[in-house]
Amino acid sequence: MGNHTAVSTFLLWGFSSFPGLQTLLFVMILFSHATILAANASVMVAIKCTHNLHTPLYFLLGGLSFSETCTTMAIIPRLLVDLLSESKTLSLSECATQMLFFFGLSCSNCFIMSAMSYDRYTAIRNPLHYATLMTPKVCFQLMTASWVVGFLVSLCIVVIIFNLSFCDSNVIQHFFCDISPVMCLACDYTLYHETAVFVFSAFVLGGSFILIMISYVFIGSVVMKVPSAKGRCKAFSTCSSHLTVVCIHYAFAGFVYLRPKDRDSVREDMLMAVAYTILTPLLNPIVYSLRNKEMQ
Repeated sequence: MGNHTAVSTFLLWGFSSFPGLQTLLFVMILFSHATILAANASVMVAIKCTHNLHTPLYFLLGGLSFSETCTTMAIIPRLLVDLLSESKTLSLSECATQMLFFFGLSCSNCFIMSAMSYDRYTAIRNPLHYATLMTPKVCFQLMTASWVVGFLVSLCIVVIIFNLSFCDSNVIQHFFCDISPVMCLACDYTLYHETAVFVFSAFVLGGSFILIMISYVFIGSVVMKVPSAKGRCKAFSTCSSHLTVVCIHYAFAGFVYLRPKDRDSVREDMLMAVAYTILTPLLNPIVYSLRNKEMQ
């Protein structure tokens, strides 16, 4: 590294540009976090305690709620501490661990939503054989596969990034160890690393989204064969909550992780990441609760 000074710790800059808003941000984010935990816990408890909700769809929804809760736990508690602390430093290993869990869980969420779309297709395409096709064992396998693949992808990304050399600046222009802000601090040539990370991100976001769209194309083809308009509306209504959550999730995630990056896009990414890490987990249980009579 020549005359460069090796970095052993990172500094999370976060919202330090707004010192007068630290307390207000703390209160707002703490309230949002408590609401996220309460809302997702309510969904999981309702699914566990209500016999009518012991179906494949709600098993997968419970898994998504659990995964969303863990995703926020990987980010928000540390953010709350940093908002009230003078020291916002963390070691390279702490940064890598946070990145591993956040992206592992985020990737898992994408695959769980793909599994949910397949579940909806199976329910509409084969209603009489639905219970035999989507058995508890199949649901468990889909959930396990989502988490395993999600964390394998995340592990690959973390290994790629933390094989880089970090020197001179150690200030991460973000409130958590996100991919782009960390890679900006590398003193190596990062084009190949950025390309590899983009490929993995596209595999998760693009691949899972394509699977979801394929399921809905088949769902649409089945529903359009239903003779009555009332029957078609009823079939589509069973998918409305899932489609709403998919649109919210992929809109934010795609904007942050798939669009071309430059050094000046960090602040935009940070603002969108606030929505992605706080707004999405908050809206998911609300959407399902409002749009599903069973959940109400």
